[in-house]
Amino acid sequence: MADRKAWLLGFALVLGSMAPALGDGPSDNVADNVRRVPKIGVEVPEADRVELEQGLAKLGQQIASLQQSADPQTKKLLPDVLIYHRAVEQALKFREFFDVKEIPVAKNLLTQGQQRAEQLLAGKAPWTQQTGVVVRGYISKIDRTVQPYGLVIPTNYDFSGQKPYRLDFWFHGRGETLSEVNFLNDRSKNVGAISPADTIVLHPYGRYCNANKFAGEVDSFEALAAVQQQYRVDADRIAVRGFSMGGAAAWQFAVHYPDRWFAANPGAGFSETPDFLKVFQNETLTPTWYEQKLWRMYDCPGYAANLAHLPTVAYSGDMDKQKQAADVMAAAFEREGMKLLHIIGPMTAHSIHPESRKEIEAKLTEWAVKGIDRTPSSIQFVTYSLSYNTMHWLTVNGLKEHWEEASVVVKPAGGSLNISANNVSALTLAPPKGSPRKVTFGSGSAFDLPATGPASFVLGPEGWKPGTLTGLRKKHGLQGPIDDAFLDSFIFVKPSGTCRSEAVDKWVKSEMDHAVTHWRQQMRGDAVVKSDSEITEADIAGSNLVLWGDSQSNKILAKIAEKLPIQWTATSVQAGKQSFDPAQHALIAICPNPLNPEKYVVLNSSFTYREYDYLNNARQTAKLPDWVIVDVRTPPNSRFPGKVVAADFFDERWQLKPEKAK
Repeated sequence: MADRKAWLLGFALVLGSMAPALGDGPSDNVADNVRRVPKIGVEVPEADRVELEQGLAKLGQQIASLQQSADPQTKKLLPDVLIYHRAVEQALKFREFFDVKEIPVAKNLLTQGQQRAEQLLAGKAPWTQQTGVVVRGYISKIDRTVQPYGLVIPTNYDFSGQKPYRLDFWFHGRGETLSEVNFLNDRSKNVGAISPADTIVLHPYGRYCNANKFAGEVDSFEALAAVQQQYRVDADRIAVRGFSMGGAAAWQFAVHYPDRWFAANPGAGFSETPDFLKVFQNETLTPTWYEQKLWRMYDCPGYAANLAHLPTVAYSGDMDKQKQAADVMAAAFEREGMKLLHIIGPMTAHSIHPESRKEIEAKLTEWAVKGIDRTPSSIQFVTYSLSYNTMHWLTVNGLKEHWEEASVVVKPAGGSLNISANNVSALTLAPPKGSPRKVTFGSGSAFDLPATGPASFVLGPEGWKPGTLTGLRKKHGLQGPIDDAFLDSFIFVKPSGTCRSEAVDKWVKSEMDHAVTHWRQQMRGDAVVKSDSEITEADIAGSNLVLWGDSQSNKILAKIAEKLPIQWTATSVQAGKQSFDPAQHALIAICPNPLNPEKYVVLNSSFTYREYDYLNNARQTAKLPDWVIVDVRTPPNSRFPGKVVAADFFDERWQLKPEKAK
């Protein structure tokens, strides 16, 4: 009887724990009534505000002194101090204390920041020799802001030795109140869900709450680079792991970068957008055709073949609605003739069962012994974008058409590397030592490979041949869509004049203000804003330029307007055979910058998902293709920047597609 009572109590606790996993309710499917994310915080009592401002001022003065130092080590470690100032300053300035209990936490963080500053001014940095939990920071290339990350350093870490250590990413779950204050506080106190022996655990902030996509994706790599500069990381033993929203992050890092990790361990996180939203959110979807194509950027099932190169163990509770994600991936594995290792916690909702946790850790420990196989004899690779274009010694340099499945299979047979490629127009091979030194493309051409080094091939009218693509092309890092411009350094270029149309001018100003505000709220940074007259040659060389306005209002846009694939003049917005009244329409677009084709120019847009999409991380996908014509008579809302009257992708040469150009 006692056993039955215990079982019933455990079952009740399981049912209770399911509540957070059942979605945010039908109210979050109403685009006309969207709650704010993050919510407005509590009022800070005046006495506390004064104390926080005084603490910020003191820390600010210390930082100013540190910034004057010529010592390279001081400059290198300054982000470890800056994280405290930014965290509290942002929470105070933008009302992001979500509970009165966070106010004393902020005071404590300021004390910690001041202590670090004092130590660094004295030429010391004891936190760099600290084991257990430690918080640190780096300066992001994207917007020059300091971003935090958390670490768990094993207690036996040898700071004076040469031994490299395994590193596990742990991507955090959804947290709408996960301000920098709350992140630093948690990462300063709690080890977290995992702490494998002899392993550094990296907890990226991920730019808040976006499942480590877009700027959050870049954050994870920038945090890893910072750790690799400060600690000895075994590059052959890095794993990607996470649970819930963090599980979604683990899935996408696994399928897009399968040659970077020795193992992947996604737990109970969405693996694609449409089916998950139907199951989890009970949402009726009405996507545009281009939005459906753009799902292929982060949806993982289409990339499942890549996991033939990456040992993967998925986890779900058997009573968790989010088990759907691993089930979808298991089906994708089967279509590729593979089987997904899926550990399922018995009588478990949205949590990790203790016995399952042991199984997972044992499996990762086993795989860590081998590490990454960097020289596989054969390769299979799938992508939909040149943003993700490598697999070990294969690089895809060109696609016939973006957002359609592209695949390459390379297998040794009969003294040759046999290559089967679909929707690929160019590739490079750098086979490992001992591989055949000849390649054969299907049943067609055969070529000898150089004795050493890579070899590049292009697909021409008569088939494959040695060579590279030439001319203006979509290529890795310059393939779109609009959102891609915000994965690297960018500058918002503010117009010094007014647009030709009063309606367009009003829309431009509103959308730019919206972009600046929401970059801070959602991507936790400060967009760099300069006037068009302030842009320098260095800016053009080093950053993607986001030009707001039209060619009358924006001086930089005026310089390049005639060189853009869509003409926006005083008489029309002309997209091939489509013409629109410039008094009522505006252009949103991305393409290589005519002033520097190695960087993007973007017209009138920031990242393209909006307030409605903040409510569920699976909605946070690219919403607009390479170019869009907007009717500004329809005001922007929680989903769109206005009424989209025309939109498409450019072709692989960054031109209007033939059917649109006629």
